[in-house]
Amino acid sequence: MPLQRPQPTEHAPHHQQYLSLVSGPVLDALHAQKRSLPQFLAGVSEADADHRYAPGKWSIREVVGHISDAERIYQFRALAFARGDAAAMPRYDPDGYVEQAGFDRRTMGSLIDEFLAVRESTLQFFAGLDAAAWDRKGTVANAPLSVRALAFIAAGHAQRHLNVLAERYGVVAPGA
Repeated sequence: MPLQRPQPTEHAPHHQQYLSLVSGPVLDALHAQKRSLPQFLAGVSEADADHRYAPGKWSIREVVGHISDAERIYQFRALAFARGDAAAMPRYDPDGYVEQAGFDRRTMGSLIDEFLAVRESTLQFFAGLDAAAWDRKGTVANAPLSVRALAFIAAGHAQRHLNVLAERYGVVAPGA
């Protein structure tokens, strides 16, 4: 069920960095981020969205676009596993995806709108799962991964990048 936290046997050790950022029911966390991310990014101007905190690091636009890309991947994996497809899946290369995406040619508004659409799809998908689907597993990069863990990873991954935007990029929600 979504209320249970994933066990260590449901994910690779490196996913713990995301799981540790999710407290409470995962669907609540996903809903809360859908509300908070647009508010958090509202003060980022189009000029500021090009900021990189160091050479070779992603711009703010690229971070926001990456959150949506990664969530699509987590959702696809969860869909496949929830439907009983336990075929092994490869790891994906986030840097390669960002390099090909062209996020820096887009407006912040379009990237936020895309996140909202992807997140709504994620919420609808996970909300529609039956109890048995949450426990189903597959393999990604030779490690087990459950549908439940993928929901928590989606929420934790987004939170990690929001934290990075605050800590390294200096993004502050308006009025904060």
